[in-house]
Amino acid sequence: MPTESAKGRVFIAGASGVVGRSLCRLLVSEGWQVSGTTRSAHKAELLKGLGVLPVIVDVYDEAALREHMLHAAPEIVVHQLTDLSGLTDPQQISTVLAQNARLREEGTRSLVAAAAAAGARRMVAQSIAFAYAPGPRPYKEDAALAVDDAQRGQTARAVASLEQQVLGGPFESLVLRYGKFYGAGSGADQAPAGGAVHVHAAADAARRALTHGAAGIYNIAEQDGTVSSAKLSPNWAGTLPFVWRPNDPHRHCHSPGRLATAFHCGSFFHPQDAQHR
Repeated sequence: MPTESAKGRVFIAGASGVVGRSLCRLLVSEGWQVSGTTRSAHKAELLKGLGVLPVIVDVYDEAALREHMLHAAPEIVVHQLTDLSGLTDPQQISTVLAQNARLREEGTRSLVAAAAAAGARRMVAQSIAFAYAPGPRPYKEDAALAVDDAQRGQTARAVASLEQQVLGGPFESLVLRYGKFYGAGSGADQAPAGGAVHVHAAADAARRALTHGAAGIYNIAEQDGTVSSAKLSPNWAGTLPFVWRPNDPHRHCHSPGRLATAFHCGSFFHPQDAQHR
């Protein structure tokens, strides 16, 4: 059985991903007992090195996932699952998007069922803030998703399914619609146009969501006029629209940042702060 910890027990599905690893570091440093999933024995060792209790499981194996979840007995479950390997290969894009859509639908179904069986009281789930249908900007959380779009419809429908399943679970649920990732491990060094979020900022938002915020959907993106993050509660005041500025853009940073706080590899700052311009 899991041991007690000062903060509580968290189960992170997708802990070995770029946001998951950063989130793990944050939570372990705060005193949470973190169990984290991966499908790889190699990545399980990586998680163990971060102070995480590694769980090697395929989310499509519903029975195994349920067993691991019951053993971990988490109070909070974090959904950071993605399946985007091969996305950089133009010939594989349609296949990768299809497998990621399946994960958002079927994988989420397995995770919600396991979390419910374990008696989790809260779930925080990763979604995206770039699946909105064309309309007035900045997009708010109640804007329609592009479910009927010929090119983006598959992704938008899967996002809608993920969000509906999580919000319909027997626990308090927060869905974080992340902007387009940038930062170490994301494949983008600079903030892309159209609503970006640094991977460390995404992780920090998930950290805050463990203990702050009412149930619902929240955009998590820097304010460039594409999406609105105004719904974030006052308790999340440090989260956005702060953006990440590395001290050395050529240095690979492994340390997750807390927003508006300086670190050895960089800091978060408000874009309207004149001293940083």
